Amino acid sequence: MSKIRNMEEFARLSGISRPTVSKYFNDPDSVRATTRKRIEKALAQYDYRPNIFAVNQNRKLTKNIGIVVPYLADPFFAEIARRIERRCIDAGFWPILFSAHGDQQLENDILGSLRSLKPAGALLAPLGRNSDRSAIESFCRNVPTVLFDSNIEGVGSTFIGSDNTQFVEQMVEYLCRTGEPPCFFEMPPVNPNANKRRNAYLQIMQKLGHAPNVIRVEGAGWDFEKISYEGALRVLSANQLTTNTVLCSNDRLAIGFLAACYERGLRVGFSEGCALRVAGIDDHPFSRFTCPPLTTVAQDYDSVSNRATETLFRMIEGGAPDRTERIETLFEGKLVMRASA
Repeated sequence: MSKIRNMEEFARLSGISRPTVSKYFNDPDSVRATTRKRIEKALAQYDYRPNIFAVNQNRKLTKNIGIVVPYLADPFFAEIARRIERRCIDAGFWPILFSAHGDQQLENDILGSLRSLKPAGALLAPLGRNSDRSAIESFCRNVPTVLFDSNIEGVGSTFIGSDNTQFVEQMVEYLCRTGEPPCFFEMPPVNPNANKRRNAYLQIMQKLGHAPNVIRVEGAGWDFEKISYEGALRVLSANQLTTNTVLCSNDRLAIGFLAACYERGLRVGFSEGCALRVAGIDDHPFSRFTCPPLTTVAQDYDSVSNRATETLFRMIEGGAPDRTERIETLFEGKLVMRASA
């Protein structure tokens, strides 16, 4: 039999969940007696022993895992953080959640505080373009870290995120196939994802033979709905739309746009008598409850959160991967057709 390389492989071969195996190696008495016997039987069968040096080192570092997001009031980050927390707890770790509130200095302070806590590892969704690159690079060198959602090119050893290009291509193709080509409604980008989405829109519109039209409204910060609502009122009052179809850069902007349409007395939807079609991106937790429900592209919350945590657990057990081989994993989204478009 070939040598078992890590705890994840042992869990798969033995038919015992990886979080349960991890809990056993950290504290055998923390699992039920029947489960403990199954694990010990599998250990004898496969002649596997964990990396004791790594396990002992991790115990010195504590069982804490830091989770850092840019803005916890955003339900997208609240939802993905909830799933990550649950996975960490199930694996025997104690998650500590921080929000940078869109502020670079606060993000730096959080990373400094985390380092002083000597965490086993961290899951970091950075601000992105507003982050202090050197501070994040330093943190990643000293703490096993997985970046997720917002990528900072070349920083850290691992990034887990979403394929924003695929999101936009899928939505634009659908909108063009079912009605007028869309304009693209955005605000000044706060992270790289927004830039990727705009660029993807420009490319797919040109590929399909349509003239792109990007409408950017002014605003700063993370109050997306308010920025979009006020900007959309100005756009609608000035008759700036050249099409009856609007693709918003994210669902939060789409929610603000829908509110502006309601105030202006414009009916949104796909049915007869509707003035506009409006779509978004992300499948925000509230998007199915807007009026009308929002057509969007759904983020794969489960895959992003599961892959991020599993990758971090492997880094904690066996050390960080070779930093010359940075790994990036992108998950595709799924078109969700609702009444707004």
